[in-house]
Amino acid sequence: MASVRNYALIYVALVLLATGKFVFFHFDFFTYTMAVGGTLVLAAIKIGLIAGYFQHLKYEPRSVTYTMAVAAFMVVLLTLAAGYSIQ
Repeated sequence: MASVRNYALIYVALVLLATGKFVFFHFDFFTYTMAVGGTLVLAAIKIGLIAGYFQHLKYEPRSVTYTMAVAAFMVVLLTLAAGYSIQ
């Protein structure tokens, strides 16, 4: 299992990644498209950290991790299909 130090470092990383979203949208250096793309990349990193450490997928057998990845992919596909059918 991970130590309290690891959890604290992950928490600090999550706070910094959340701050990145603020930076993307509140400084004029980034265009709107760059800000949205950067926010999506930061969100993917945050999802990986949360799933890996706080949901303990890092310490599970690889089959459980692959099952979760397939489930997440299916959720994305269903979301895209629902968005397409609404249009």
